[in-house]
Amino acid sequence: MVSKKNGEEEKIKHILTDPKLSAIKAMLEKDHAIDCLFLLYVNRGKWKEAKDFMRKNKLTLSDGTFRARMIEIEELGLAKSERIDPLKKYYMKTELGEKVAKLLLEFFDELGA
Repeated sequence: MVSKKNGEEEKIKHILTDPKLSAIKAMLEKDHAIDCLFLLYVNRGKWKEAKDFMRKNKLTLSDGTFRARMIEIEELGLAKSERIDPLKKYYMKTELGEKVAKLLLEFFDELGA
């Protein structure tokens, strides 16, 4: 039983100390980070599309929070962006972003089952 515990402790230690994994963990802990990953997953990476989706579902998300999370998500390689005009960007999920969103969907699916 100790070896299993040690194996799990090693995995946790790796997540907490690995620069890439700990950066993703830190981003996921922030306000609306998972919302933004899910919005990317359903191709709502433009502020207007994201806002409309959230409002339709009686949820809130400020444009400042949306933009801050998207910038972080892009910096971590979970999204890429294209400029629409000098002030606006359209964000799209990357392969890694899609993988993270799918894992989160599976996680919440398991909790709801």
